[in-house]
Amino acid sequence: MTGSEAPPSFRLAYVPGVTPDKWVRIWNERLPDVPLALTQIPAAGAAGVLLDGGADAGLVRLPVDRTLLSAIPLYTETTVVLIPRDHLVTAADEVTVADLADEIVLHPLDDVLGWERPPGRPALERPATTADAVELVAAGIGVLLVPLSLARLHHRKDLTYRTVTDAPASGVALSWPEDAHTDLVEDFIGIVRGRTVNSTRGRQPEPARSKGGKQTAGKQTAGKQSGGARRGTGGSHRGASGGKGKGRSGGRGGKPRRH
Repeated sequence: MTGSEAPPSFRLAYVPGVTPDKWVRIWNERLPDVPLALTQIPAAGAAGVLLDGGADAGLVRLPVDRTLLSAIPLYTETTVVLIPRDHLVTAADEVTVADLADEIVLHPLDDVLGWERPPGRPALERPATTADAVELVAAGIGVLLVPLSLARLHHRKDLTYRTVTDAPASGVALSWPEDAHTDLVEDFIGIVRGRTVNSTRGRQPEPARSKGGKQTAGKQTAGKQSGGARRGTGGSHRGASGGKGKGRSGGRGGKPRRH
């Protein structure tokens, strides 16, 4: 590396409600020499940040434009209704959309549930943000439907929530630009998918070197080495990890097994 080259780093954006702490901890354990920089971004602006190069990957809310962005769905959140603690709805453990028909249901401009038309009665104006809508709920102006993580993010002692069993749900995904699937992106994919350190999926470890600095892996041409790595990225996990002993030193360029 020359003095003009910057050390490698990985920039991860995430939207409100998503907690990347576990994955960040694993990243720091596995790649201590590659700093991971976190940036929180509004859910509505996530695609723009990724496409403009503001982050290498993002934990975003679905849907995303799959013609421009790759995405791996991670989980789907429960939807809840946020209400004052003395509200009648608190008498039930869970409710349906029909149970909210007589309520003023706030619909903030940054809503992530994608309602065609929210249930209940509309407020006179749409709050600018979810945070503004939470303040209105606390003031007794109406109720608010949000993913569970946002209800917890905006926790207040005077508010509580109940599950809404038939409301739209919000999915969370790892996303990155289609044309920017880098080695570091693949490393993070492995982490969120629960791959082990020794998994053969994705990027391969550097071959071991002897004291003289020579590679100890079997002799291969550059063309075969690069071709094997490319095939391995999309190959089956079972086939890639099945070889031990001689097959391990030969990497993916080794001779195929006879059937």
